[in-house]
Amino acid sequence: MKRSCSMRPSTPAAASSRNRSWIFYADMKRTLDIGTFSGLLLGVAAIFGSFLLEGGQIGALLLIPAMVIVFGGTFATAMIGTPMEVLKRFPRTLRLAFVAPLFDYRTAIDSVVRFSMIARKEGLLVLERHLDGVEEPYLKRMVRYMVDGVEISVLRSIAETESQYVSDRHHRHIALYQRMGGYSPTMGIIGTVMGLIATLANAGQDPTLLIQHIASAFIATLWGVFMANIVWLPIADKLRSLDDEEQVYMSLVTAGVISIQEGEIPSVIRSKLNSMLPKERQVEET
Repeated sequence: MKRSCSMRPSTPAAASSRNRSWIFYADMKRTLDIGTFSGLLLGVAAIFGSFLLEGGQIGALLLIPAMVIVFGGTFATAMIGTPMEVLKRFPRTLRLAFVAPLFDYRTAIDSVVRFSMIARKEGLLVLERHLDGVEEPYLKRMVRYMVDGVEISVLRSIAETESQYVSDRHHRHIALYQRMGGYSPTMGIIGTVMGLIATLANAGQDPTLLIQHIASAFIATLWGVFMANIVWLPIADKLRSLDDEEQVYMSLVTAGVISIQEGEIPSVIRSKLNSMLPKERQVEET
């Protein structure tokens, strides 16, 4: 969908968002993602365990030339089509899949409700004195805009623009893992074809040795498909899920700050923000 170019410089968030990527992830608390670790271990155990049950030996799968073609070829093709800015952040985004940011909806809702109670008693300007204890960077920024007298329509525009820029940045990194998931099986096929060519070139050798070489040739395909479907594509899905969570977090905070500015009562604000979350993640109302 084509966006208007004139809209981007019109908000304070637009200029600052250009230089940010995964902006909240750098500042938010992190937690070990058990799902990623468990899924990866289960996938490895299922595939290689089945191979062992069939009488195979793990050492037979650790064929260096095949792994060099798959890993080296995948990274090489990814580098060709990916901006250096995205490539430099590859280790950081990979880490996010295993040590994920914790989007604390409860704390965000409690903070918004607390700000609404203070604003009703003492006015909006007093909120600035309470910002030092706020750890959530997006909430802090939105409340500061409100205290500075930014109109509701402008505040909503700032939030929408920043949310779009952040999501666009995230999806550039997600796309890298998706591309690697597409390249990896292809590199495996290339490795297999090269192995078969080398094997058939020595077709006059002992038939038993020839069969062993043919089996080795297919190891490249195994590694290519394995890395695509157990590592790269699932990590892309995990990062996409984190982006979805962040979008919900930003929408929740934005709705809360606008509700404060509109003068809604704290109990209504809490109910409204709760309704934006899945039932299992809703904060119990007190």
